[in-house]
Amino acid sequence: MGTQPSNIAMIIGAILSFNTAVVSSSALAVEAIQPREATSVQTDEVITVIGRAQSSALNVAANVNIIDAAAIELSGATTLTEVLRGQSGIQISNSNSGAVFSMRGFNASQAANNTLILLDGRRLNNIDIAAPSISAIPLNQVERVEILSGSAGVLYGDQAVGGVINIITKAPNSTGGSVQLSGGSFDTYEAKADVSGAINAHWNVYGAMSYNQGDNYREHNANETSSILGRVQYRDDGSEFFVESSYYDNHRELANALTLDQFNADPRQSAAAFDSYFHEMTTAARMGVKHQLNRQWALSADLNYSDTLITGLNSWGSNRDDTRSLLEFNPKAIAKFNTRNGELNLVTGLDLSRGESEFSSGRSNVQKQASVYVQATVPLAKDLTYVVGGRYAKVSDDLVDSQAYPAGDELEQEAHAFELGINYRPTAGQRFYIRADDNFRFAKVDEQAYTPANVFGLAPQTGRSYEAGWDLNLTSHTLRVSVYRLDLEDEIVFDSSAPTPTGGSYPGANVNADASRRYGANLDWDWQITQALQLGLEYNYIDAEFTEGANEGKALSWVAENSGRGYVSFDISDHFQLFTEGVYTGSRYMEGDNSNMGDQLESYILTNVAVNYTRGAWLASLRVDNLFDEIYASSGYYSSYGSGYYVGDGRAWRLTASYRF
Repeated sequence: MGTQPSNIAMIIGAILSFNTAVVSSSALAVEAIQPREATSVQTDEVITVIGRAQSSALNVAANVNIIDAAAIELSGATTLTEVLRGQSGIQISNSNSGAVFSMRGFNASQAANNTLILLDGRRLNNIDIAAPSISAIPLNQVERVEILSGSAGVLYGDQAVGGVINIITKAPNSTGGSVQLSGGSFDTYEAKADVSGAINAHWNVYGAMSYNQGDNYREHNANETSSILGRVQYRDDGSEFFVESSYYDNHRELANALTLDQFNADPRQSAAAFDSYFHEMTTAARMGVKHQLNRQWALSADLNYSDTLITGLNSWGSNRDDTRSLLEFNPKAIAKFNTRNGELNLVTGLDLSRGESEFSSGRSNVQKQASVYVQATVPLAKDLTYVVGGRYAKVSDDLVDSQAYPAGDELEQEAHAFELGINYRPTAGQRFYIRADDNFRFAKVDEQAYTPANVFGLAPQTGRSYEAGWDLNLTSHTLRVSVYRLDLEDEIVFDSSAPTPTGGSYPGANVNADASRRYGANLDWDWQITQALQLGLEYNYIDAEFTEGANEGKALSWVAENSGRGYVSFDISDHFQLFTEGVYTGSRYMEGDNSNMGDQLESYILTNVAVNYTRGAWLASLRVDNLFDEIYASSGYYSSYGSGYYVGDGRAWRLTASYRF
């Protein structure tokens, strides 16, 4: 990231550029601000996560990390989970059914609702508490990943609390394609392919597919996953239009949580009383249009629809037949004006959505959200800008639940956010920034339907983030340092000690918790020692605790105070490259142990190694994850009656070969 690439990295980058583009299919053709010339400074990377338009990471007042296609290839990673683990302070929880990504100190139950996941700017977060299906996005479709650490309540509104992860897919801007095959531990097999082509000077098509099957590390945890995607795109000098459709299918067996004795005796056992499983099928359609009106103004709009059916058998033996759908319409206008001090940028738009969920248990919800936002980046001098913006959001829920709302009921709530930031860039490769940003999230249908009997409607969670940072971006070094504070009120959590709802089937309830705060610091350093050798180090510190109530001064559960990542990339020869990384997660209390009564889980280090080979259009990789077969809890839930543990994956190898044409 941000350093001069090694020889093999440049080769891979050249191969990738044959049939992909740096700009995603959803990016608007607006020029980035250009830095002053400096021979010892890298060229700015263009991003789209900030400002919901193109810009340079050093020209915005925020902490942004970019993982490009070459970095993904060199890591030998085969899934997005492997790519994201440890990056930008991301802590991962996995109950052996799918990864949940936590940023800025949230436990697994909260992380899916406090980290916003985007695919080309489209929300993947669900209107219920289910985590986004990251496995639905094969790596052969990914061009780059942009990670914004910290709140983004003005730009993205609901759920953009701890951070935003924007996954940008390949655009059909040239003719070419690739085929990839892989296999490895636990009878894992995978096939991926993508192809793009030009119909004429303005029309292009793109298609991609993937298939994966494997038994996975634990017993009774096998999966079979497939996806297909097709896109047609039109582009000329001032306009762009695309239409896209995709289908995702995932069938997975479910292993149960283990007791501590079971975990110590055999962490791979299932402990499932029933042959539980889930089968998720999602169909999605998208279309977008963009038009440059004149030199100053551009307009765009996206229309997105997704529909999901989930069937299966729960771990307690009941059948599952749930549906969810989401319709979004996101028009926006972007303007840029030249001033004496530089370029003034303005973005304003509407976010409109209608989500519907129905559960076989008799619970349902129709949730409608409407938001309006505006953000301006104003130059005060050639090297100094400030950012100011605001958002107003309103949500309505039509709730039905056989226990909580048997006759149905309606909730209406609202929230707002403001931001102010200052960005100082004294040289082309250096910047300082400071920002304050409000954040909020609305409760999900699952949460609203399982509250104490005397609670009618959970209040919106609100908060404010303060952050300051310094970036230094030279040809051989990249250094990013930031410190932050995140304050939350009415945080929406599940409290196992809260009064059980009327007719509730398990103890505890969803509540608005006491106020909490998180202090943190991040250090990210990359060094290109020689043309062939590159190393990097990242350290993340979080001090997260309650600041009010019975648990005042107690640490937030499932938040590791210390975490980090280190890697080394070495070109062994013109064709072989070695990549190794260590990902550290510190000790932490089990999820739900808000009073810190139980013992902390031990810290652990996961060591991953990959050997990559490239020759012409051929790429091959052998990657070994968890090289030393570390036994650790990837997810865990505290209970005074007996806690539940989910084991992380043990040592696993994967051999991959691909050809690009």
